[in-house]
Amino acid sequence: MKKLPVLLLVVLAALLPLVLDVKYYIHLAVLAMVWAIVAQGANFIQGYTGYVSIVQGGFMGVGAYASALLSMRLGLPVWASLLVAPLLTGAVALVAGYPSLRVKGHYFAIVTMAYNMVIFIVLINAIDITGGESGLSRIPVPAGFHLAGREIDFSNRSHYYYLVLAALVMTSVAAAWLVRSRVGRTWQATRQNENYAEALGISCARYKLAAFIGSALYAGFAGALYAHYVGFINPSPFSVDASMNAILAVILGGSGTLAGPLVGAGLVVALPEVLRVAETFRFIAYGVLLIVAMIFFPRGLVPMIGGLFRRRRGAGR
Repeated sequence: MKKLPVLLLVVLAALLPLVLDVKYYIHLAVLAMVWAIVAQGANFIQGYTGYVSIVQGGFMGVGAYASALLSMRLGLPVWASLLVAPLLTGAVALVAGYPSLRVKGHYFAIVTMAYNMVIFIVLINAIDITGGESGLSRIPVPAGFHLAGREIDFSNRSHYYYLVLAALVMTSVAAAWLVRSRVGRTWQATRQNENYAEALGISCARYKLAAFIGSALYAGFAGALYAHYVGFINPSPFSVDASMNAILAVILGGSGTLAGPLVGAGLVVALPEVLRVAETFRFIAYGVLLIVAMIFFPRGLVPMIGGLFRRRRGAGR
């Protein structure tokens, strides 16, 4: 029965471009799905393992630039670069995560924020490779193909929407399988009591590193999808602010839940747009809404709504 609502949501998402006449809304939907993939990765280390990582934006930048450079400079097919870029991001996370996971708590958050700043500075100053603040333009889209007698052209925004939707479904299925596996259960044991888990013979360091690398793989993949979607990238979207948005998406939706990052990512993209009606006070209103959400819904929207349904079901018996 739990699969039915999920299938319904996927069907509704697939029908969205058919009912939306405004292309800008499709654009926002693509961005929301990209951020949902980033937030899913952040949820591995933050929601399930209990370590706040402030480097998702940097990993997203590594994936975006890696995929763009592989396709533009080395001539690699875009489909291949979309797969290689997350692996390169994971390699960066392996190098960065091994020493940083020796510290705990807010020290880990500070270390990862420093990594994000390093990545950001490298992207700005490696002008010969990244183009610096001018960035990279004319990033190619994935090669199209024919399906059921119809040409699929990913320069078409609606067609790219379905590519990102398929990527989101696949990453969500992978995340669901992973968190229900032994690895996911060990992550949750680490979050609950790391010292007790280690006393039972669990190598928490290895599993924390796996969560950190997993978060980087997802962020790198999302960054690659973003780069080939917008066709132009510079370092600005991959600063510490982007990492904070990923953390915020996990918290708002529900930390340590599968649906939470999806809901949170949608809110992170939609709320600033909705508040454009009050342009002068937009960011003030955005901040106030976030403060209210943290005070009244500290566990996130998904656990809150789930709790309401369970209480109503219990009252009806």
